[in-house]
Amino acid sequence: MPTVKPFERVVDEHGPTVLRVCRALLGPTDADDAWSETFLAALRAYPELPADANVEAWLVTIARRKALDQLRARRRRAVPVPELPETAVDGHQPADEDLWRALRALTTRQREAIAYHHLVGLPYADVAALVGGSADAARRAAADGMRTLRTLLKERP
Repeated sequence: MPTVKPFERVVDEHGPTVLRVCRALLGPTDADDAWSETFLAALRAYPELPADANVEAWLVTIARRKALDQLRARRRRAVPVPELPETAVDGHQPADEDLWRALRALTTRQREAIAYHHLVGLPYADVAALVGGSADAARRAAADGMRTLRTLLKERP
């Protein structure tokens, strides 16, 4: 019988990949919470995971679900403010703001296909298993998303 890795080693090995997925799906602000929730859920389920399971794909699936939960919660949450400012306080935008704006312009399927294939390195068949559809549809979504990103980022001032 194969030996099971201690969960701490699983976190060390796959933590950066899960964080990249969370950042790609949620942006830098909410990614840490989704990362933590992913590994808390994984810790509870890890003892029941089959020894021959693809741990990385399993963790990415959990991360995707946690990210979707946060996106749904974000839509339901009201953000009260006493009054809206007429202009930005300091006019400073983070260096990555153009990238995040471009990523938000993609469809969810395109953003997920890019994250799972280009950031995690999953083959399109595994991407399709995560997001639904065929490997060809996942490949098309990633290609369309990358073309859109290139176009939007090329238009930057």
